[in-house]
Amino acid sequence: MKTRGIKIVCLLVFTAIGVVSLMTGNGLVEKVSSISSGPPAGFSGAPDENNCAACHSGPTPNGQFEILDAPTSYRPGQTYQLRVRHTNADVTRLRWGFEMTGLAGQTAAGTFGNLGANTQVLSEDGRTYIEQTLAGTFTDQTGGALWTVNLIAPAANLGPVTLYAAGIQANHAGGPSGDQPYTTNVTMAAPPATAFDFDGDSKSDVSIFRPAAGEWWVSKSSNGGNFATQFGSSADKTVPADYTGDGKADIAFFQTSTGFWYVLRSDDLTFYAFPFGTGSDVPAPADYDGDGKADAAVFRASTATWYISNSGGGTTIQQFGLTTDLPVPADYDGDGKTDIAIYRPTGANGAEWWILKSTGGSFATQFGLPTDKAVPGDYTGDGKADVAYWRPSTGEWFILRSEDLTFYAFPFGSGTDAAVPGDYDGDGKTDAAVFRPSSSTWYLNRSTAGVLIQQFGQSGDLPLPNAFVR
Repeated sequence: MKTRGIKIVCLLVFTAIGVVSLMTGNGLVEKVSSISSGPPAGFSGAPDENNCAACHSGPTPNGQFEILDAPTSYRPGQTYQLRVRHTNADVTRLRWGFEMTGLAGQTAAGTFGNLGANTQVLSEDGRTYIEQTLAGTFTDQTGGALWTVNLIAPAANLGPVTLYAAGIQANHAGGPSGDQPYTTNVTMAAPPATAFDFDGDSKSDVSIFRPAAGEWWVSKSSNGGNFATQFGSSADKTVPADYTGDGKADIAFFQTSTGFWYVLRSDDLTFYAFPFGTGSDVPAPADYDGDGKADAAVFRASTATWYISNSGGGTTIQQFGLTTDLPVPADYDGDGKTDIAIYRPTGANGAEWWILKSTGGSFATQFGLPTDKAVPGDYTGDGKADVAYWRPSTGEWFILRSEDLTFYAFPFGSGTDAAVPGDYDGDGKTDAAVFRPSSSTWYLNRSTAGVLIQQFGQSGDLPLPNAFVR
């Protein structure tokens, strides 16, 4: 473990320069300088770093120190606005400071950006830090302090990321005593799996299955390269999803002749197989238990029963729907667990959606016509799947916003296209997209990056992002 106590300049003592001595772990006595223009890197309070208590001391802390507005989970490359806040009603607290960094385990994770003159960014040994400036100490201010900063998430999925921060609430007395040091941290979960993301960059990949040869072809969004492998046959149903929880979709198929699932691990390209379901079942894999791994699941239309093989152990059996319904599982309530849901094309007054929320209760709405294709996804980026359909007769997409149940519509595609929704630009929003079989051309209406037109595939290929469109 790295030791960062060899050269120490304290986080904040509000004299121009002060000096104290500190015994380090190797028995050496180091000079500890203290300045108010901001500490050096390595004083964030992370597990292998120092914090303000290295040279500041004082009464028992009676205030609060917080990192606010960090997302529950991050999206690679996304920018988030955070607040770092001190609060204390003690009027003897007259100057304030902090330092913060981000780590995934011991790996540097993310960078920071200033939003004003009260913070500054510095780096050391590959880690990025943000801290207060001299102006950002808010001299003689009582009650607390607040800094607003930008966090730029890691460019790739690094797993959970923890933000560590050390803070000081100083008495402005000109020495290291009488101050109150603090530490805090907040952890952001790894990004939720992006559908059809075979290379782990949180972007859906243009990809096809070639039934005649049993081949899978992937155009990787991470580097523009291609990947191909043979796995399965024309009689199998493609069910790609992240079954191993490594942040990458695994190539997988459901063998209707035997009810077996075959999964090709993305990490080492070995495969495993297991029986679950019967040939007439509709495969509906998703992460129903919220552990970051897709669960094998089937909808048995003959009895309208769901069978879910939880990756954490055990099997869930749930009757929900009618025999003519189609499974449309997604996380409609935003709790990180996929909800059992059905699309009923032939409802009393048009197409109906019925959702059994994992948070409790159910929801139903009428939205669509019998000839529409169900394409649920998080089109608005609020962390909840939106009820949505694509109308082949007009090429229009209709989205029912999860936030307020209002809808919007727009044209994209033609009647002979196949709907292939996915998050192709990695912004956390599902993009409308179509695959045109006549020319093997993809049309992606990316919500942030704009429209992309890409030829990929050949006649007879099946677009993988269409695998669960009902």
